[in-house]
Amino acid sequence: MSTTTPTPTGPLVKRPSTLKAATLPRWTPAAMAAGSAAVAVGIGAAAGLESRIQWGLIAALLFITGSYVLAMTVEGTRQAKDRLATSLVWVMFLLAVVPLASLIYETVQRGIKVFDGYFLTHSMGVVADEETGGGIYHAIIGTLEQVLLASVIAVPIGLLTAVYLVEYGRGKLAKTVTFFVDVMTGIPSIVAGLFVLSFWILILEFDYSGWAGAMALAILMMPVIVRSTEEMLKLVPNELREASLALGVPKWRTILKVVLPTAIGGITTGVMLAVARIAGETAPVLLLVWVNPLINTNPFDGAQGSLPLYIYQQYAAGTQASYDRAWAAALALIGFIMILNMAARAVARWKAPKTGR
Repeated sequence: MSTTTPTPTGPLVKRPSTLKAATLPRWTPAAMAAGSAAVAVGIGAAAGLESRIQWGLIAALLFITGSYVLAMTVEGTRQAKDRLATSLVWVMFLLAVVPLASLIYETVQRGIKVFDGYFLTHSMGVVADEETGGGIYHAIIGTLEQVLLASVIAVPIGLLTAVYLVEYGRGKLAKTVTFFVDVMTGIPSIVAGLFVLSFWILILEFDYSGWAGAMALAILMMPVIVRSTEEMLKLVPNELREASLALGVPKWRTILKVVLPTAIGGITTGVMLAVARIAGETAPVLLLVWVNPLINTNPFDGAQGSLPLYIYQQYAAGTQASYDRAWAAALALIGFIMILNMAARAVARWKAPKTGR
């Protein structure tokens, strides 16, 4: 873009526009990151820093500072502030991803040693914790049944509570429900286990079972489901509700056919977060399900195994064979959560309303 201005001599002279300021090349952030990493390695080696974490923190500081100074010099203050915010976001993202990636890598590296078909299809019934062999078949069955029972209890209650709070809840009752949901969100797992232990086993005198553990896990699931579902329902535009009601559709049918399908993706994510939370709980299982190295497919009768408790037991045994089994069981637990998440997202995408013509 250019402008023309008359000159004293007569002809018009074109002058370049000043609306477009100087900008850095698109590859600048990548080059800055590589240069920061190289300088950080040099500083760390020269200073005798053995921790790679320290090297990474130095590189992050150099990247943020260098990006800001370079942008300030070339592009000006406004663009420099934008690049500073962008650099901080990328650094925080890496700080969150690196521990997760390190955890997954360590689990796979150590757990793959004994993770095979035999390990998945055998129990610890005839194998001591200090010996080699054995597997997690009994623990897989117990975890699947306990999580399924907890979900059957918690998901309907959580969804209905969230629908009530968003669509119907007014006055003191809604405030009271919201208050108790907030309180339940921070309840430690051991407290939920002690509550079910005192009521179900000590007072009613029922035996240890997977069902008792599922009730405690359901208590931990419900507030997560209520909170996540409540927020997703609030994101549904009121215009959709009003359009449905204007056509004479009853409110309950509007919620069932319009509101819930619109928010199904977020609701499913919230349910999966709740499942991921309870799948790794050990305290309620230890108190209520107890320990059983044998296969028990009936969650309503007798003690059962579970993956979190199995991991704890094997690590506490203190032998190399038990350590290998603990890491392999942790790998199986991570895979279990990943499969559930992928299945839930597939169902959510299938059930979500179609936006195309």
